Amino acid sequence: MVSPSSPASRRKPAAKPASGPGRPKDLGKRAAILEAAKLLFAREGFNGVSMDQIAAEAGVSKLTVYSHFGDKDALFAAAVQAKCEEMLPDTLFQIELKGSLREQLKAIAHAFFALISSDEAISTHRMMMVPGNIDDRLKQTFWEAGPQRTHDAFAALLQAQVAQGELDIPDVATASVQFFTLVKGEAHMRMTCGLCGQMGRSDVNRHIDATVDMFLRAYGRR
Repeated sequence: MVSPSSPASRRKPAAKPASGPGRPKDLGKRAAILEAAKLLFAREGFNGVSMDQIAAEAGVSKLTVYSHFGDKDALFAAAVQAKCEEMLPDTLFQIELKGSLREQLKAIAHAFFALISSDEAISTHRMMMVPGNIDDRLKQTFWEAGPQRTHDAFAALLQAQVAQGELDIPDVATASVQFFTLVKGEAHMRMTCGLCGQMGRSDVNRHIDATVDMFLRAYGRR
């Protein structure tokens, strides 16, 4: 029998596993919520989707959705960012990639064009253009989570190429905007207006090749 004054009796009980709001989130549930949000926001629009619907689509409770993302605005921003990272991963913008600069620019252009011409992106773009559909604050949230992230990553790549002497660009921020505007071209506007469907692979290839050639003629090493 251990006496009350013995060392064994004075040992602290083993710590219990962490619990409560600070415990690690379930990454599987988070991914399911993001997938549901991407699907529903694109199909129904921001105002047409409730957190209850997202929870049901993801197979989780509404409390779990709020636990991971806080509110619908934050979930919308996360869904936009996740879609961009899925189709335009950070690895595309790494200066250390093997291969020519031309091929890297083509890879970025192809990924960006695939993103903006996807059904989800076209639906979201149309939703953003409807007056009164969403407020300016949410539009800014969308911009920062999607386009701004892409422009900043590409501008950083261009700056690194300028430092290495591969490109001659006086204003990389402007050049980044110009590049993605060229990639969009007329085709994106026609798709957004419902005047045409997806472009064929050969047409996309010609469009991207011409875009990259023009960009390099403007900013390539003299």
